Amino acid sequence: MHFRRLIGSQVYWQQAALVWAGVALLGASSCEPGRPTAQAAVPGTAQPANFPKMVYELAKNQPNAATFALGRQLFYDTRLSSSGTVSCGSCHQQSRAFTDGQALAVGVGHRLSTRNAPTLQNMRWRRGFMADGGVLGLELQALAPLTSAVEMNTPLATALAKLNADPDYRRQFAAIYGPREIDTPQFLRALAQFTAALTSANSRYDHYVRHEAGGTLTAPELRGRALFVVKCAGCHATDLFTDESFRNNGLDRAFPHDSGRAHITSHPTDAGRFKVPSLRNVARTAPYMHDGRFATLPQVLAHYAHGVQPSPTLDPLLRQPSGRLGIVLSAQQQVDLLTFLNTLTDSAFLANPQLAPPQPPGLATAFRAPK
Repeated sequence: MHFRRLIGSQVYWQQAALVWAGVALLGASSCEPGRPTAQAAVPGTAQPANFPKMVYELAKNQPNAATFALGRQLFYDTRLSSSGTVSCGSCHQQSRAFTDGQALAVGVGHRLSTRNAPTLQNMRWRRGFMADGGVLGLELQALAPLTSAVEMNTPLATALAKLNADPDYRRQFAAIYGPREIDTPQFLRALAQFTAALTSANSRYDHYVRHEAGGTLTAPELRGRALFVVKCAGCHATDLFTDESFRNNGLDRAFPHDSGRAHITSHPTDAGRFKVPSLRNVARTAPYMHDGRFATLPQVLAHYAHGVQPSPTLDPLLRQPSGRLGIVLSAQQQVDLLTFLNTLTDSAFLANPQLAPPQPPGLATAFRAPK
């Protein structure tokens, strides 16, 4: 999705600045003084031993069991869309590593976004959000899909009015932030408590590198790992499996419909560059690429082997000394690589009941769509 286009240039940036200022003012005092944080009851707060240092500062939005539960309810609440039929969880489904299995995200009225729904995982290690990096700050991220005409299509003021009109939400927000009107910083901070907790760090690969039980890799998987380090780790770096950079991976020769990072920076050198996605749980996040053009992982590897298209901004790592474009992979190497990628599936994350829709359901079923 185009961040600037969907929310509206100068007016949005002024609004975002005010929102960010409000979020910052709340600071670490998101809970009332003396209220226990109950951090242990919130999933995904620990720093995995094999991960880089966490980017997100926990003290600015201290994990709290009550706020996490509230954020979870908000995440799955369809009332936050204009039609009453779409929630954050509609496009970000847990069993698919919080993607939706569609080439392009589907919003209210079956409207199509211009991009594939990105996976939501390990958000506390991210420096920017969206495929073009147009959102800086986890709390601000929710504004984009909420207000997008092709996603949830709800003005921020309308969403707040709905929350303030509901006694249950008023009670929950008041218990955390004090008895006053629900405002933008409270709403965004609560929602971010849930998305920040979506930590995936318990795949078989993780157990292997941390020398834990259940971390045995087979010979083909080890061959695939060695191949990955040589062929892929230049972009899919560290155990987050992304270096958070923006790169042109040769999908097209020109970019008339989606210029990627250049849509944010307006720099021609950024045309066709998109954020390198994490490969964690990649076997569950099909289809692939920012526009979902590849249905399977073998199709992705085939692209890198012989489908890379030349353009002025093509990433240098895809230009071989011989002049050939792409990543040279034999048929057996592709099999080994796919075998390794399957070790990145974190079954515990995909089935964690704490991350599933709340039971009994919240407002997602308590409210009917407006006629």
